[in-house]
Amino acid sequence: MPGSRWRLAVALPLAVAFLFPLFWLVSTSLQPTGQPLSRRLNPWPAAPAWENYAAVFGVVEFARFGLNSLLVVLVAVPLTVLVSSWAGFALARLPARPRRLLVALSFVVLMTPVTAVWLPRFLLFEAAGLIDNRLALVVPAFAGTSPLYALLFLWSCRRIPADLFEAAALDGAGPFRLWANVAMPLSRPTAVAVATLAFVASWGNFIDPLLYIRSAEKQTLPYGLQFLFQLDSTNWPVLMAAAAMATAPAVLAFLAAQRLFLQPFRGGGWLGR
Repeated sequence: MPGSRWRLAVALPLAVAFLFPLFWLVSTSLQPTGQPLSRRLNPWPAAPAWENYAAVFGVVEFARFGLNSLLVVLVAVPLTVLVSSWAGFALARLPARPRRLLVALSFVVLMTPVTAVWLPRFLLFEAAGLIDNRLALVVPAFAGTSPLYALLFLWSCRRIPADLFEAAALDGAGPFRLWANVAMPLSRPTAVAVATLAFVASWGNFIDPLLYIRSAEKQTLPYGLQFLFQLDSTNWPVLMAAAAMATAPAVLAFLAAQRLFLQPFRGGGWLGR
């Protein structure tokens, strides 16, 4: 009982800290237009201005930006899960010494500032003719997007008893069947976690479209929000309505995956195995 109260005492302030910005976002989006942004928490309006959400579509092509983001996500997320699961499974099957070396190199890559690859990647994409091409937004997914995702699958695969792999191998299963029939079914929580992280990263990616996309009709939602702000930087209720609609899919993705999301991270102590 005291432990439950302690967990509640810790969880409640954290929940308030995370929910407060969302409440402020939605509350501001429903305020009447023509008012300056309040420096205090806006109470829930007596007459919510739901028309602010419809007004967003009249100012910018919000639906087109959303569709472009959806197209990127539909390609990038499955590719990220596929490639990172292959990499994690392959790492798990390696002997201990090369596996530890590759894990160390993965952490070196993770610690490299993302700004360090902007110029080389731009020059590479320019040479490949990918500038102003939506394919430039999904190319990182062909490499698993981030070493973190491969490490999550590594830790997940290392938790699977070796006897299962040995039994499947005795039945004639090759590496692909071991991955598809043994590793992936037992790594579903990890797949959900990686898919959720990849979705949020792709959905909210602002820098890549800004660097590689030139045509407005190919831009994604983060650019659309910035464009809306440039058109009318004082109409905060409409701006917050657009931000709320852009944020909602990411929040829903986390809510849908909340039960399975943290399970892969609980196995983080596996790193040295």
